[in-house]
Amino acid sequence: MHHSIFSKQLLIALSLVVFSITTTNSNANHYNKKERTCTKTAKFLKYSCGFEVRDDYLAGIAVCLNESNNGDQRDCLRETRISQREGHQECREVFRARKDLCNSIGEEPYDPPFGENFAEYFINPTEIGNSVSPNPYFPLVEGNRWVYEGTSIGDEGEEETETVTVTVTDQTKLIDGITCVTVIDVAEVDEEVVEITDDWYAQDIYGNVWYCGEISQNFELFEGDEPETPELVDTEGSWKAGRDGAKAGILLPSVPEVGEFYRQEVFWGDAEDVIEILATDATETSPGGSCNGNCLQTYDFTPLDAEANENKYYLPGTGLIVEIDLETGDRVELIEFTSN
Repeated sequence: MHHSIFSKQLLIALSLVVFSITTTNSNANHYNKKERTCTKTAKFLKYSCGFEVRDDYLAGIAVCLNESNNGDQRDCLRETRISQREGHQECREVFRARKDLCNSIGEEPYDPPFGENFAEYFINPTEIGNSVSPNPYFPLVEGNRWVYEGTSIGDEGEEETETVTVTVTDQTKLIDGITCVTVIDVAEVDEEVVEITDDWYAQDIYGNVWYCGEISQNFELFEGDEPETPELVDTEGSWKAGRDGAKAGILLPSVPEVGEFYRQEVFWGDAEDVIEILATDATETSPGGSCNGNCLQTYDFTPLDAEANENKYYLPGTGLIVEIDLETGDRVELIEFTSN
């Protein structure tokens, strides 16, 4: 019984690997050379995604092989097959989303003017607010502090209150030849820390704010632990410009124009956030700031997650005041802004 299950799953797995290698090599050698870069990138990332799914599938089988109970083993193998199908479906959906984005932003290679060859076009962030005017939508002045609050429904169906505190520090970091300022972002759910992020930003001589990277520490509580305190579980979402092919992007332009798209960050497969400028005359209200016909409104999305769609509203001189999840309608609002 054991040998039958093992052999069948192993043959399926090996045949998938051989097929994948043959297919991908063929595509790599014979892709349409007239096809443009953005679409090519999406295509090869789809192949990469497929290999990751197959890697997870083979690793899943390895786990199942070590289930001594026949029933548990069958359940394990079934769940592994389901995860594989869902993984391939997600690869296809992300590929389509990336192609749609290509239609919006164009087919040119993504190679932004960031790095040591462009250092003369960036300012020392310690001068922001002194000799250099800050970006009106994200004033990176040392000591500036924003506190946001929002409610949502948790995994167990209960209402949760999330508080996010964002602080511009006096710390800087040289990234890919550009001096970036460290902004610390602390997220709490019902007063328990769930994420601490060091975000790195730079400002160019034109006032645009660039996203240089981040270290994201994610925490969880585990019932039964003693003491039950937030435990670091991963650093998912972390990236840095110039490392492993990651590239910086413009987080927010200083003079936005309606209809423009910006890649805010590029670390293929992990961080691909994009914004579209929807309006510069929007109206919104929050406890920490409101605007009447002078807010910047953006549409924030990523091809990596079809449900991660938001509208954000920025008050000039203050920054982000409202964030609305377009799937759930949940709002995150600025409740306090302290300027230096």
